[in-house]
Order: sequence, then C-alpha cells, then structure tokens
Amino acid sequence: MNKVEHMVRETTDRDLVVILSICEAAFDSEENLPGLVKNLFEDETARPFLSLLAFEDKTAIGHILFTHATIGKTVAALLAPLAVIPEYQNRGIGGRLIQTGCAMLKNAGVEVVFVLGYPDYYQRHGFVPAGRHGMHTPFPIPEQNADAWMVRELVPDTIENICGILKCADAINRPEYWRE
Repeated sequence: MNKVEHMVRETTDRDLVVILSICEAAFDSEENLPGLVKNLFEDETARPFLSLLAFEDKTAIGHILFTHATIGKTVAALLAPLAVIPEYQNRGIGGRLIQTGCAMLKNAGVEVVFVLGYPDYYQRHGFVPAGRHGMHTPFPIPEQNADAWMVRELVPDTIENICGILKCADAINRPEYWRE
C-alpha cells in the first residue's frame, strides 16, 4: 500500500484562487468566507499574516490563515479561517495546519493566537476559553457561545499577564464576523 504524502507550505500570491476554492468547498455559502479571505489578503492591517496550504500528494486540500492582532501590548494572531475540503476532513489535516502555523508564529515572536470556533475541536489543539481570562472579542458574542472565543499561548506565562479587547484587522473588525 502506498503511503499518502501530506505537505504544508506557505502560500504565494499565485495560490489565492485555490485558497478561495477550498474555503468555498469547506463552508456554507451564506458565510461568504471566500470574500472575507480575499479582503484579509488585501488588508494592510492584517499584516504580517501567515497563510498555509496543506496538500495530499499534489492536491491542495486545506488552508489556514493567521492575521496580525494585538491585545494591549501583546503580539497576537487571529486564526480565521481554517478550511479543509469536506472529503479530507477528520484526517488530522486541520490539526497539522494549526500546529505548523503556531510553531511558525512562535518563531516569529507572536505570543498568543485567538480563534472564534468550535470549542471541542480547538481545545484539542491547545486553545482555552479566552473570556475567562479577561480577553474579549472586538464585538460582543452571545453568552451561550462565550467558550467559542479561545486563546492559545505560544509563549509560556503570557495569558495570565494580558487582558482587554482584541484589536484585529479592519476586514474582520465587523460585528457580523463575531456571531459564532
């Protein structure tokens, strides 16, 4: 049996069409995630950002985007979105993108990563509820979704020393993106 090769690499400008098609395949069309991703790529306030593609053999099957953010004086990143083509989901691709991205961000001096997503999934990858630690979204989220706002510490002992409201890229700094 042949072993399937998975590779993760940083994206280039030539990858945008593939990235948008992965987002379109992975998410409900009502969410318009491809539009958000395109806007984030064009948004100077999102920089520096980290964009990674996952491949199975030579087929692009997943994408993750981390954009620049801050909370107080802490250097942060916002993970939004993580997308894996449906037929490749539940194979560890998303987790590999998260782990690779977080390692690269840590090496670049980022201290924490935030995400608004499914708690059961992201907690398996080292995220904890951020609101409980005094870190808040740019816009209020429904109380029943409070645990969906999560943070992952990249530099030890950072979480206990920060609090406040996340400042994120202009393209995602709109109320409709904060309704989990």
